[in-house]
Amino acid sequence: MLLERRSREGILDGSVTVLFRRWRRPQVVAGRTYRTTAGRLVVTAVDLVEPEALTDAEAGPAGYASAEELCADLRGSPGDPVYRLRVQLADDPDPRDELAAADELDRDDADEIRRRLDRLDRASSHGPWTAAVLDAIAASPGRRAGDLAAAAGRELRPFKTDVRKLKALGLTTSLEVGYRLSPRGEAYLRLSRTSRPGEG
Repeated sequence: MLLERRSREGILDGSVTVLFRRWRRPQVVAGRTYRTTAGRLVVTAVDLVEPEALTDAEAGPAGYASAEELCADLRGSPGDPVYRLRVQLADDPDPRDELAAADELDRDDADEIRRRLDRLDRASSHGPWTAAVLDAIAASPGRRAGDLAAAAGRELRPFKTDVRKLKALGLTTSLEVGYRLSPRGEAYLRLSRTSRPGEG
């Protein structure tokens, strides 16, 4: 779920508990957890509202001083419905963090990760990329994504999409700037390099 800066900062400091979205159809489901720039966000309720009927008091928990300001900031086609989302930060552990921290891998674990990476390589429109990206991140933790993409001759957006696929496998973690291998990713590289031709 995309968050504008106002919402992100408010969610993090606890002042924003409601989001308003103008969508042709709902893009989220009550009770589900979504990944955002503020962290994992639980949507506890989704309600259809009439923007003309919103009050200043209702705008406050969304981070706006008035209903007028809120409505003026709504994106999308004016004729589309407006939804109110009640949200809160998830308080349970992120499964991706737990996976990333799992560094006790055996050869079978490494082989399964390799199979998943092979599937990503085969599905790619730009050829095999997983080994090169993992190696680049291992060699330069904290390096800007734009610099990593440029060094690989890649465009930034699809490069970052690929890194997110590695993160979903628990192999990388995001830093304030750039990325690093997770403990799981480091363990995988140690095991996989023993079987790569030409590497110790």
